[in-house]
Amino acid sequence: MTDDFFARAALKEGERVLRAAQGTLTKRGRPKLENPKRQVTLRLDSDLIDRLRESGPGWQSRINEILKKAV
Repeated sequence: MTDDFFARAALKEGERVLRAAQGTLTKRGRPKLENPKRQVTLRLDSDLIDRLRESGPGWQSRINEILKKAV
């Protein structure tokens, strides 16, 4: 076995991959979005935020949909 063989080999600790084998495709995480959302700071009335939060998880996405319809 050559040094090149070891340089290209995957490095594992048990089942956990510490370094993928050279030449393999290992994309992790979510795929990149074509049009990703951007984080902004926006000041809204407390009562509005309270009502939206009471509607349960996804309240920020609902704000996004409400704003889309308004524009």
